[in-house]
Amino acid sequence: MARIAGRFGRVEPRRAVTAYVRGLLADIDRKNCWNLAEHTALIGPQGLQRLLRTARWDADAVRDDVRAFAVDRLGPDGVLIVDETGFVKKGTRSAGVQRQYSGTAGRIENCQIGVFLAYATPRGRALLDRRLYLPEHTWLADPGRCQGAGVPDETGFATKPALATAMLLAALEAGVQAAWATGDEVYGQDPHLRTALEARRMGHVLATAGNRRVELEGIVLSAAEVAAKVTDRHWHRYRAGQGAKGPRWYAWAWARIDEGQADGFRWLLIRRNLSTGELAFYRCYAPDRQPLMALVKIAGIRWAVEESFQAAKGQVGLDRYQVRGWTPWHRHITLAMLTLAMLALALLAAITAAQPPSTDDDRIPLTLPETRRLLAALILTRHHSTTNVLRWSDWRRRHQATARRCHYQRRSEP
Repeated sequence: MARIAGRFGRVEPRRAVTAYVRGLLADIDRKNCWNLAEHTALIGPQGLQRLLRTARWDADAVRDDVRAFAVDRLGPDGVLIVDETGFVKKGTRSAGVQRQYSGTAGRIENCQIGVFLAYATPRGRALLDRRLYLPEHTWLADPGRCQGAGVPDETGFATKPALATAMLLAALEAGVQAAWATGDEVYGQDPHLRTALEARRMGHVLATAGNRRVELEGIVLSAAEVAAKVTDRHWHRYRAGQGAKGPRWYAWAWARIDEGQADGFRWLLIRRNLSTGELAFYRCYAPDRQPLMALVKIAGIRWAVEESFQAAKGQVGLDRYQVRGWTPWHRHITLAMLTLAMLALALLAAITAAQPPSTDDDRIPLTLPETRRLLAALILTRHHSTTNVLRWSDWRRRHQATARRCHYQRRSEP
């Protein structure tokens, strides 16, 4: 927390942000301002609500500190991963909310979409950056609605790949020493993103659809048509990382594409599921010649961002916010990213300190959820007095009575 203290000009928000992060690490179910304030023994939630809404501090500056902190501890030569996640919401006032497809829900939902940049190395992974996707027709075409949600006037429409490109370039300009980038089809099918990475001679393994066309030996074919030409002897069985149920084994094949273009090597990487035969495709680039196994490794690392989303939502309340505005959303998400990075690096420190590492088969290695539970139990637990518990119960019931009265009054108006 000392690394970001200089971003807050007054002592009150510095104390509030420390309480907020302690609350995000705590063993409480709903990590909203009410519960965080009660857990940290504050008089009320007003200080934490003010921290997110009106206090003077720059969430982007804190984001830069989080990025530098995570990259410094996780080490160089990692992989940058772009992906999106949905935040299911009710109502229409939350910035960027509309009915749209959410991979989190697996269907069209009323939700917000956040585009994120993650960083993964063998030492761990962390979320480095975030951008809120703002739909063009339902939001930017309605200045009054944007003003009500606190969207800055200079905010223009940007597609999800454009947001991802901006985050990738910002990370590289900030000195993040990553050799590769990866992402799913939404980002792999965007030529501007690929061109921006190739202009910096940065290798990438980006998923693409089977109907996307590539040039193979001077003939333009779809990715699926290229896969149909692969014979049995050209498939290679490699592991694409470790999954929740064990190693993820697939059959892989590749072909050199777009040979007429200068400045580097380009391949179409094909993945086949060993059980179902389902195919997946990746467009790959590297400034130097690479072995097949290197591309397979990068393709497998993409799952690290899904694991980061799962950990951020399940452990540090990434999706538990109760704010609607543009600025509060970015502030909460930034503090959740900070908390996740702290948790990941606490896990790394614990594993590093365990010398020699345990070889017992009767327990699994220390995990992120277990690390958070240990921190909560050993360091962050507060024993509240009976007076404090009853005072908070009285405050909640008084506030809920006021809210109920206001709702009834609003509904009774003609």
